[in-house]
Amino acid sequence: MTIQDVQIIELPKILDKRGNLSIIEEFQHIPFKIARTYWIYDVPGGETRGGHAYKENQECIVALSGSFDVVLDDGKQKQTYSLNRSYYGLYVPRGLWRQMQNFSTNSLALVLSSTTYDPNDYIRDYREFLTSKNR
Repeated sequence: MTIQDVQIIELPKILDKRGNLSIIEEFQHIPFKIARTYWIYDVPGGETRGGHAYKENQECIVALSGSFDVVLDDGKQKQTYSLNRSYYGLYVPRGLWRQMQNFSTNSLALVLSSTTYDPNDYIRDYREFLTSKNR
């Protein structure tokens, strides 16, 4: 996959005087079945999360609160996506190196994944990642 396969998805917003509501439905708003959900929070200032690629897993990342950057790398180019609205999701296809950084105070990142946790799905060494892209 390449950076061109990444998408910012505008999620539905239902607005009324009581507040706002947004939804994410598998195969409707994101192109995969949700197998795992996790969230990242209380990240100390200056820390980076991620630093890996997935062989099979796809993700949708949403900033439910606060802001952070997602840096994606396809082995040829890097692109930074700033997330700071809960009605935008970042679709990350498999095969991209992913890092999350610049977390604001009280940020909350929701991550929806297409696979259950499998340590064998991760590529954690950047050189190995680059080698896998050149096969």
